[in-house]
Amino acid sequence: MNIRLVEDIKSVTELKVHLREVLAQVHATGRPVIITVNGKPDAVLMDAGEFERQQQALNLAALLAEGEADVRAGRTRPAADYLKELEGGRPVSRRHRGKRRA
Repeated sequence: MNIRLVEDIKSVTELKVHLREVLAQVHATGRPVIITVNGKPDAVLMDAGEFERQQQALNLAALLAEGEADVRAGRTRPAADYLKELEGGRPVSRRHRGKRRA
């Protein structure tokens, strides 16, 4: 998503006067609009669906980073062990956490 400087940067005054048009633009283009106060960026207005998609992507990236850190630190165990524990109806433990298994 590329921001178009001429179209996607609006002053707070423009926003007040043309709110419906700015909202229509945000929804039509899918691009955020940067709101300025005294010529400096102050806020970003974006479509709620796009915001939600971005939040989901960020949350997934954080979970992946956590998992990658666990792998690097050796906090893993074989999936077969986990599945056996799960199938047996026993609470899944973390007894192997921190130990690298061959």
